[in-house]
Amino acid sequence: MQRPVIGRARDRRRYAAGALFAVLAAAIVVSDQLLKQWIVANYEPCGLTEPCRPTQIVGDWLRIDFIHNAGGLFGLFQGTAPVFALVTIVVVGIIVAMEFRWGWRSPLMTLALGLLLGGAIGNFIDRIRLGYVVDFADIGIGTLRWYIFNIADAAVTCFFLLLIVMWIFAPGALSTHDDRKGGEGEGKGASQAGLGAEAATSEGGAQGPVAG
Repeated sequence: MQRPVIGRARDRRRYAAGALFAVLAAAIVVSDQLLKQWIVANYEPCGLTEPCRPTQIVGDWLRIDFIHNAGGLFGLFQGTAPVFALVTIVVVGIIVAMEFRWGWRSPLMTLALGLLLGGAIGNFIDRIRLGYVVDFADIGIGTLRWYIFNIADAAVTCFFLLLIVMWIFAPGALSTHDDRKGGEGEGKGASQAGLGAEAATSEGGAQGPVAG
């Protein structure tokens, strides 16, 4: 009786984690694409038709600076958007396989992989549809600025930060150990214990009348 119970509990965890994984990734993709469309509709891309004139949102700390990024994360490897699009297809497959293989065992890992999947798909859509990625968020102080990014980039960055946090404070969440054998072992042990108890009870019941 114990083994089916363990299997059902594991299935519930897997389904719940899969739902969180998919919903989080979808939320990132939708918000990323909607905000990018709004940026494209309301701002001119920097440096294409006119000089760069960032729009201040929160003083100089947060600005809108719309650019066409034909490279990768943080604007690296310019002119390689098609290559990144092909690589993303493989990466997405790996992310999904990781979640369904062992990521579901840890809510933190499911959260991290959902962030990574949403970020990868968000920028992948840009590269396939436009040939470049729409970047617009410009944060910093004065001339000390971070790379211009978008929601998808932010999600990928959060993935790496979360991995670092897990590595420091919850290394068990990064384990790829398959706990199915442990669960089956527990079930087997419980079954054997139950059989032993039944055997002891049966022996005691048989001996009782004789002793009496």
